[in-house]
Amino acid sequence: MARRTRSPREPVPGPHPLGHGEAELLRDTDRDGGWVLAVDGVPQSYVHLGDPTHLDFEYMRLLGDIVDHLGAPGEPLDAVHIGGAGCTLPRYIAATRPRSRQVVLEPDAALVGLVREQLPVRDVPGLKIRVTDGRAGIAALPEAADDLVVLDAFADAAVPVELVTQEFTRDVARVLRPGGAYLLNIADGTRLAFARRVAATLRAVFPHALLLGDPGVLRGRRFGNLVLAASRAPLPEAPLRRLAAGGLARARLVAGDDLGAFAAGAAPVRADEPLVAPRPPERVFGKF
Repeated sequence: MARRTRSPREPVPGPHPLGHGEAELLRDTDRDGGWVLAVDGVPQSYVHLGDPTHLDFEYMRLLGDIVDHLGAPGEPLDAVHIGGAGCTLPRYIAATRPRSRQVVLEPDAALVGLVREQLPVRDVPGLKIRVTDGRAGIAALPEAADDLVVLDAFADAAVPVELVTQEFTRDVARVLRPGGAYLLNIADGTRLAFARRVAATLRAVFPHALLLGDPGVLRGRRFGNLVLAASRAPLPEAPLRRLAAGGLARARLVAGDDLGAFAAGAAPVRADEPLVAPRPPERVFGKF
């Protein structure tokens, strides 16, 4: 008698309480297997359980494009992710760069438990999750240990300012190997004062940096995500510029003198200053 194959249990849609606040899982009605994880009404991750190479959010597609052009195609990476949520990018890297070793630093133990239960990561090879904050997690890592560090962390819909300071950025640089890259997802709008300061911070620590963003966001017409990359080694500007102009996630690439002009007059973020990160305008996310 043939044994029946037991299908994986589907995530449970709807609200899920966290230690502080509430998460919600929403099924993608247009794509079977796709799920949105929202925390306190803010979409945090899109996870496709059947196809980890599908990156639905535009900023995540931009991060994926950068990762695709680091080193040789398919070469495994040692990566650290500051901020976990649904572990979308770690799943993508595990699928596109087999034998990669990755660690996610996520301080919200309840969120980690929810993801492990509802959006399982146990089958993602080479992935570990540590319940710790970004500063402590990075400080515990040895020098020149990793090829990639990714900052994609939000608290109350804003980037934690302590994770974009010059002091923290230097600690990230310490952890990276000479050819390693630091990727950041931040959010800003209007005059982009916060983004300019983050860009200035990266330029103060790394010799090479670039920024990718929706043209409307870069013109200050709307609030949205911006992706930055920095490295001691030259970054793959030419292929990323082509992808940004004609890829699935349309964006403008700013680098070199143009990035210098973008950050002109902006001071690097210091750990001892009372900077407040921008939050999205009310109802910016609409219905998801």
